[in-house]
This record gives sequence, structure tokens and C-alpha cells, in this order.
Amino acid sequence: MESQEPQRLLEAADKEEIRDILMRYGRGVDRLDEDLIRSCYHDDSFDDHGHWKGNGQDFAAFIVKSLRERSHHTTHAVANVLIEIDPSDPDKARSEAYSLAYLRRNDEAGTEWLDFFSGRYIDKFERRNGEWKIAHRVVVHDWSISNPLDATAFPLPMDSFIQGKRDKTDLVYQ
Repeated sequence: MESQEPQRLLEAADKEEIRDILMRYGRGVDRLDEDLIRSCYHDDSFDDHGHWKGNGQDFAAFIVKSLRERSHHTTHAVANVLIEIDPSDPDKARSEAYSLAYLRRNDEAGTEWLDFFSGRYIDKFERRNGEWKIAHRVVVHDWSISNPLDATAFPLPMDSFIQGKRDKTDLVYQ
């Protein structure tokens, strides 16, 4: 009986590369880094974000502009990532990843809101020229909620922290 260890290691490496794309995507959205978001999608990819449907490369410009206009902070967290490499074609994979998105915004009256979106990325990944990227994405909405914020409710002094930035001046780029 021949060992399947080398194949298992290759599959684990492929899954880690795909997981890294999901993490880079979240960083790109939260830091409004259009180039980083774009690097997660193949040139001919498709993205269905509900309110936006089209090429993944074009989505990068759309979401950066949209978030810059409608929110002043965002946090995207990815959880429960399940990746399945296609047994008949090891250059294709499917994944389901929970997407937990927090958006802080002000309404027209100046009230600050926290919007929370709970959904899932249902992705088809393809490896082309040795590189995994998203070929097709559908965002599935599970539930969401919005609440007004009380800036005095958090007990720690916020000015003692390094503040996150929504561009390449953020500490992560240093």
C-alpha cells in the first residue's frame, strides 16, 4: 500500500493558500485597498454581493468607493471556513466561509450606528498558472441588525490605542 502522505500535504497547502485569499480579501475591504481585493479574483471572475453583481475585479473599485462613502470603519471577520478540493480536478475547489461584517456609520442626523451583517461566502476557486484565486463568489445573507451606538459605553480610553486606518498608512502596512 502506497502512502498518501504527499497528496495530503499538497491538499493541505492548497487549502492554506485558499484560506489566505479569504483573509487578504477581508484586509483589503477593511483597509480600502483596491489592489489587494483585486488580487483575490481571477480577471474573468464573477461576484454576486446581492446589491452588486459583476466581475470581481470591478467589484474591488465598487466596494472601496461604497464603503468610503457610507461608513467610517469596517471589520470583516471570516470564520467556519470549509474548503473542498475537487477530487476530479485538483485545480478547482469550493469553499463556504462565514462572513461577519461590522460597519460603523453616521446617519443624516449625526447618530452613530453599528450595522452587523452575518452571511457566508460561497466560493469557487481555481488554480491557474499555479495561483489560486476566486473564480465565482456568491454572498449569502443569513441575518443582520443595526443598533445606535453609545460612544461612552466602552470602559477603556480609546486614545490610548493606535487607531486603525482605512488606507496604507495603517500599522499593518509598516
